[in-house]
Amino acid sequence: MTDSTHSSDAQTVAPRCGFVALVGRPNVGKSTLLNHVLGMKLSITSRKPQTTRRNLLGVDTRGGVQAIYVDTPGIHVPGNRQLNRLMVRNATSILADVDLVVALFEHERLTEEDTIVIDRIREAGVPALAVLNKVDLLRDKTRLLPAMRKLGEMGVFREIVPLSALKGDGLDRFRELVAAFLPEAAHQFPEDQVTDASERYLVAEIVREKLMRRLGDELPHRTAVVVEAFTVTPERVHIRADIFVEKHGQKAIVIGEKGSMLKAVGQDARMDIEKLLEAPVMLNLWVKVRKGWTNDSRLLHRFGLDERGA
Repeated sequence: MTDSTHSSDAQTVAPRCGFVALVGRPNVGKSTLLNHVLGMKLSITSRKPQTTRRNLLGVDTRGGVQAIYVDTPGIHVPGNRQLNRLMVRNATSILADVDLVVALFEHERLTEEDTIVIDRIREAGVPALAVLNKVDLLRDKTRLLPAMRKLGEMGVFREIVPLSALKGDGLDRFRELVAAFLPEAAHQFPEDQVTDASERYLVAEIVREKLMRRLGDELPHRTAVVVEAFTVTPERVHIRADIFVEKHGQKAIVIGEKGSMLKAVGQDARMDIEKLLEAPVMLNLWVKVRKGWTNDSRLLHRFGLDERGA
């Protein structure tokens, strides 16, 4: 015999849904955390700071809870380049419009850019959690205590959570805390949807990731990728992507001797794109020079990196 009253109560639990901003200085692990929360690679990663250039939604639906994460560019002192100013603006402009802010910090040290992040969160006045990331690098976990104490004394964060985004340690506790801050609301995305980004955008990001991984020392932030053609046939998906650089010397680096570097980037990217699209892919890459594109409003718009494209 079933307990009909208990069953009815379980069925009437209100769903929770809300937006969660992942913020922090460059290269602190925001994109890695998002990928592990989702259980799939959505946001590109590299060891180079400022890999993420625009806000990206990742939807984590588990039972009655739907957390809509916003992976943001690293908040840093932007300098003179318009691209960098736009990246910081993208990251900070959403803070007042989310239900929860998750700020990531490295396990032991707080930098000047961390202080900028904290000041922006304080100004927004939104509930916030602090995540001390990369704790897998510490054998002695007591070394976390000074940073936890300092963050707690700032009066900005409701909870301070140690975890390892890369290893997945602490993710269950993290999800529980996030869920507790989400409002009761209907889900905004179907259960099986993980992002609102287009396939074209994700393909372009995969190509850019492979460029950064192979040429990060030579061209850390001087490339942009635009998918110019995306055609689906019964046999395969045909994709043409243009890689933009600022100088002819950079073009030579991307192409490599007898095209070797461009071929290697294409092979790396094609494997990930086929996993994403679950189909065979024919990928053609072309390299073009657009002088000063990181300071050109028109080109930043074309590349989807200004306020209208982000």
